[in-house]
Amino acid sequence: MEPIEGKTYMEQSKKSRGMMREKHYWEEWTGRIFTSVCVVFLIAVIISIVYFVASKGVATFAFDGVSLREFFFGTKWSPDGRPASFGALPFITGSFAVTILAALIASPLGLCAALFMTEIVPKFGKRILQPAIELLSGIPSVVYGFVGLTVLVPLLRNVFGGQGNGILAGCLVLSLMILPTITSIMADALASLPKGLRESSFALGATRWQTIARVVIPTTLPALMTGIILGMARAFGEALAVQMVIGNAPHIPQSLLESASTLTSVITLSMGNTAMGSLQNDALWSMALVLLLMTFVFVLLVRLLERRNRI
Repeated sequence: MEPIEGKTYMEQSKKSRGMMREKHYWEEWTGRIFTSVCVVFLIAVIISIVYFVASKGVATFAFDGVSLREFFFGTKWSPDGRPASFGALPFITGSFAVTILAALIASPLGLCAALFMTEIVPKFGKRILQPAIELLSGIPSVVYGFVGLTVLVPLLRNVFGGQGNGILAGCLVLSLMILPTITSIMADALASLPKGLRESSFALGATRWQTIARVVIPTTLPALMTGIILGMARAFGEALAVQMVIGNAPHIPQSLLESASTLTSVITLSMGNTAMGSLQNDALWSMALVLLLMTFVFVLLVRLLERRNRI
């Protein structure tokens, strides 16, 4: 073997391997340090947000004298009244009403669309329909709200009478907003199902619709429910689109056509008109705390469904 610049080929190769190992060692440690710093920063940000919102929200009950019963079960919201009233039940009711109704409308549509893309026309669905639905997820909420205000509200006014604003308009707009999210998650869940389950069902003589109803949907049900819950989480926290079509009336609606309000809409409308540290400002932070707690509930439900899916 001929020497290479005074060294044998084996010595040169050994030195190169040593340099590569050292380079990989430092790259690995750099990646670990960078990842650890990012994780610590993320945890610090989350703890700071929770602490800030919780401290502001609890001040309403701890220092301002507003009782939990009045806040959660009171039906009168009058910050400028004498005496002032801070009953948030109309806003809590409005938030849950539009969220649940939107989920009831969007869930069957999302499931049918996901089944169509994955079970009926999988090639056409993956190439055209799924990218189009994912593109709908990126449309800003103000666009949905503006379309609802200019198209949906006048339509409801002409068909049912009244002003057109209300729970029905809000839940219809939200159902369109969360439909892409629910459909995308359900489609991914159905696509991840092993093909052997479908083939086994076909081998036993089941039709395609029997396989979908008795094998595909029951097997992926936890993942399908995850999509619904994530869609509800987005609907519950939506502010601008709902604010534009719901009417923003501080009372509990008696029908779907009556105006109402939600936690997010009253916060966005009133927060800029209150002084920091005032009683009304603290009450708005208490509503933000309710939204934060509901977000934790949705996340907990998703984790429970994921655990059940793994089992």
